[in-house]
Amino acid sequence: MPAMTMVQAINNALREEMRRDDRVIVLGEDVGRNGGVFRCTEGLLDEFPERVFDTPLAEGGIIGTAIGMALYGLRPVPEIQFMDFIYPAFDQIVSEAAKMRYRSGGQFTVPMTIRTPFGGGIRGGHYHSQSSEAYFCHTPGLKVVVPSTPKEAKGLLTASIRDPDPVMFLEPKKLYRSSREEVPEGEVLVPLGE
Repeated sequence: MPAMTMVQAINNALREEMRRDDRVIVLGEDVGRNGGVFRCTEGLLDEFPERVFDTPLAEGGIIGTAIGMALYGLRPVPEIQFMDFIYPAFDQIVSEAAKMRYRSGGQFTVPMTIRTPFGGGIRGGHYHSQSSEAYFCHTPGLKVVVPSTPKEAKGLLTASIRDPDPVMFLEPKKLYRSSREEVPEGEVLVPLGE
């Protein structure tokens, strides 16, 4: 069982889910060639060149595109580089993704997992240190998940990607590389809400 940081566990979960389910798509600013700001998506473009792509700097567009993909039957995992910049996508998340199941009488769902780093403690200043989770925790139809260990990160991200409804997967930046933990290879699933 390899010891992993949270970054490595997130990358491992994404890679395993992309191998398991060809409907899983990763999109966001710099997630492809650069592997993301914190390198959580490093190497995924090489293995999945048709399912990992960089987007313009337009958070509302990233989430709107991911919602469309989800409604089409895919399982997008959009990344917003920092939670501080999620506000341009707020309406798409709260008014569209979170309400789709209820607005359609259960005919449509949005199986989308929004990954975003949040919180302070890394000397990121006022534009890279916000904790805006409360806005989303109070939104019916939206699950909010925050891992605290590498093993939890892998298991919760796997469960989030498989969930039929939208999930906000919030990644504490301070914990990305602060510790290592043995994380099993293969499927690790931490059921949401338990």
